[in-house]
Amino acid sequence: MTKLAIEVSFRDRTMSSACQAGLVNNLNDGMAWALLPLFFAAHGLGLREIGLLASTYPAVWGAGQLGTGWISDLVGRKSLIVAGMLLQSLAIATFVILPGFNWWVAESVVLGAGTALVYPTLLAVVGDAARIPERATSVGIYRFWRDSGYAAGAIVAGVIADAAGFPAAIITVACLTGLSGLVVAARMRETMPSAARLQF
Repeated sequence: MTKLAIEVSFRDRTMSSACQAGLVNNLNDGMAWALLPLFFAAHGLGLREIGLLASTYPAVWGAGQLGTGWISDLVGRKSLIVAGMLLQSLAIATFVILPGFNWWVAESVVLGAGTALVYPTLLAVVGDAARIPERATSVGIYRFWRDSGYAAGAIVAGVIADAAGFPAAIITVACLTGLSGLVVAARMRETMPSAARLQF
């Protein structure tokens, strides 16, 4: 690893917090794409219902980013990331705790909203925290960790589901997501200067 990669990945409290949160965010995304359709099918849902559930999450996430990125420019980054990770954790856990198609639609909406809070804001944190001559490289390092989460999510969820069943895998991912949010709360500094934020 280069010196900058070590700095961004591990040493800098803010950027390393963003890297782990990005990885876990995409870990739960990998679980959502790989495992949840099988979980729904095991509960007797047909392809049409599974397709609706599978599309609800990214639709809310994609549209929500238009608002959450703007909000983070007004109120700051850290609180949105912590809230988003905890919201995702709650939504993922309730797929098991509150089963049924109508509940799953609502939980997919909540999961999408949590992801929308996190996804553009983590990139903004890295952009804020990186030194200008190293900004693109720092974002690339962050993207390495974030995109590694897709593979990690599919593997972790698949191994646990094979060993202990779908509910155990889903709850494990929910716990990892919540823990990641707590790491952000404890380690990340707010990168947006207070003078640039709205004061309430």
